[in-house]
Amino acid sequence: MDWLQQFFLHPVSLYQGAAFPFALLFNYLCIMDSFSTRARYLFLLAGGGALALAAMGSFALLVFIPAFCTVVLVSSLGPQEVHRQTFFFQMSWQTLCHLGLHYTEYYLQETPSTRFYITLSSLMLLTQRVTSLSLDICEGKVEAAVGGIQSRSSLSEHLCKALPYFSYLLFFPALLGGPLCSFQRFQARVQGPSSLCSRISFWALTWRGLQILGLECLKVALSRVVSEGAGLTGCQQLECIYVMWSTAGLFKLTYYSHWILDDSLLHAAGFGSGLSSSPGEEGYIPDADIWTLETTHRISLFTRKWNQSTARWLRRLIFQHSRGWPLLQTFAFSAWWHGLHPGQVLGFFCWAVMVEADYLIHTFANLFIRSWPMRLLYRALTWVHTQLIIAYIMLAVEVRSLSSVWLLCNSYNSFFPMVYCILLFLLLKTKHKFN
Repeated sequence: MDWLQQFFLHPVSLYQGAAFPFALLFNYLCIMDSFSTRARYLFLLAGGGALALAAMGSFALLVFIPAFCTVVLVSSLGPQEVHRQTFFFQMSWQTLCHLGLHYTEYYLQETPSTRFYITLSSLMLLTQRVTSLSLDICEGKVEAAVGGIQSRSSLSEHLCKALPYFSYLLFFPALLGGPLCSFQRFQARVQGPSSLCSRISFWALTWRGLQILGLECLKVALSRVVSEGAGLTGCQQLECIYVMWSTAGLFKLTYYSHWILDDSLLHAAGFGSGLSSSPGEEGYIPDADIWTLETTHRISLFTRKWNQSTARWLRRLIFQHSRGWPLLQTFAFSAWWHGLHPGQVLGFFCWAVMVEADYLIHTFANLFIRSWPMRLLYRALTWVHTQLIIAYIMLAVEVRSLSSVWLLCNSYNSFFPMVYCILLFLLLKTKHKFN
């Protein structure tokens, strides 16, 4: 159970909590007329640098270097070239860092430092902001700095032009977590007049705090149940299903708690749902939609609602630009972005197949199931099956190691995704006959 302790004892929440007073201070200073736009950019950038050094130590260089290189690329390349170059550089850098983790875990058989895990997590979030910014420039939503580093402007002018990019890539409310904030939204918040700065809603923050408290209490209770259980290594037959469900429930509670805390930090700094969106920009979407995630009987809907801002980012970055097999390409890239551990490869491939099966199963069910009692029974059965399949995928992705994945695949838990695989095969044949 070492991997389980490592997941839940992650100190990111402590650093996010420590950044909370500074987020409130930034929002307060923005309301004051004396706090200039440049001072706002510098405050967010300095806060990001300080938070990175506190949370990552010397590993913070692994975040600072690609952020600096991205600004150089954005300032020197044309709009049609910037996305391809920045995407290639950022994913290459992130992959090298993940290979370092693989080398430490699988070859040296050592446990990497917690600071390195935090750095990789922050680097993944940086990849989101880098690619979102480059796509915005490529699509004409954001105008890049005119002239760039090739012009004859002075060093101070170059730095002034690059400051918004540096600040966006490293601003502290989103450095360690939180929904993806677009550069347009970031710029509108920082450059907006003090009269338009949103005041903090005490009740909104209180409600988020109560949600986190409730989730943490549930997590403590469920963690005792999981720790007293046999675990995947000691469970037998049907007992493994209960172990899988309870462990996945613990993972979900941890994610929900982290997401609400991250959302609260952005809200405290003024980057939350209270900030109006610019024309043509999608509105703010928090990552956690707990009610939908826990009540849906559709795997496809669960996929769209799980970590919503990341799902939207993947759809824009990969799905909408894929010419063939867009679903499979999106999940394959997601596995690459997460680090390509054995469990992640299995989990994301299984997830793609399950979503494809979900579309066909519910399409045929809507055609042939007419009476409301049968629809109610169908909804109840598919809800149970969806939750168990999601638990299977979540365990595969989180346990990561080959030995743990082998235990999961050889347990009774594999029955649930296998049912959907068989139904997918049969329904594809039926669909082909109908066509």
